[in-house]
Amino acid sequence: MRSLPPLAAIRAFEAAARLRHFSRAGEELGISQAGISYQIKLLEERLGAPLFTRNGRSVALTPLGEQIAPRISAAFDALDAAFAAARDDAARLVITASISFATNWLAPRVSRFQQRHPELAVRLLMSDAMLDLGRGEADVAIRVARQPPPGLEARRLMRTGLMPLASPALLQRHPRVTTPDDVMALPRLSPDDCWWDFWAEAAGGGPPAPQAGRMSFESQLLEGSAALAGEGVAILNVGLWGPQIAAGQLVAPFAKVAYAPDSYWLCCPPERARSGKVRALRAWLAAEIAACDDPFGVFAPG
Repeated sequence: MRSLPPLAAIRAFEAAARLRHFSRAGEELGISQAGISYQIKLLEERLGAPLFTRNGRSVALTPLGEQIAPRISAAFDALDAAFAAARDDAARLVITASISFATNWLAPRVSRFQQRHPELAVRLLMSDAMLDLGRGEADVAIRVARQPPPGLEARRLMRTGLMPLASPALLQRHPRVTTPDDVMALPRLSPDDCWWDFWAEAAGGGPPAPQAGRMSFESQLLEGSAALAGEGVAILNVGLWGPQIAAGQLVAPFAKVAYAPDSYWLCCPPERARSGKVRALRAWLAAEIAACDDPFGVFAPG
């Protein structure tokens, strides 16, 4: 255990040493000059040596006082900086999410959370890289995984519901689709994506035939954008493209949803889960999800 003098005595000494005046130290700390004198006397008795020399109303530090005053002031500066950082952290919420989820689902909604909690400065990091939550690179992460990531407290937000989607203009240029195999014969975007095999099997079709010379994309966001432009059929997570589907900009040539084993999870370190800002985000996300139109059941448990 630390053998420290009373904190009130240390604060009185630091203020008096910095201001070189007992009355001004009392004004700063909200106590009387006599109170400052009493606290410093306690500290001197604890140390067994004087810290000030007194000559009428003026005071001066003794050699011992000169020795310890800068260290004590530095300690208070460090405490002030630590609590300032804690206040800043409590007032800032950093969310990291995949580019597709952040762009298509979270970004159009997060302003509503900011309006509800103006005391928080919300920062959304759109990245497919996995940031280290343990090191404080973000407060919470929305991650795609089959199971909750180990060592983190996690809540499921969305299942991955896969379905081929294309622009109406593209489908009009091709024969009518009646079977999953007909879908596989359409010009597919990223035809080597394993999601195509997963969907074809779930829909009851045969293995997808190779399609050479087709465009491939590294992100679902790019695939969906290409599908909207009529470049081909994309295999997409329908939960991220609800507005485009509802508006008829993306159409399913064969209306079968296949649920992949991965889900989107809201994750954070256990110690951050108890913070007010994370609890507020969880409550808001739950309300947003409950209000979502969910024709494909991606927000349903299971």
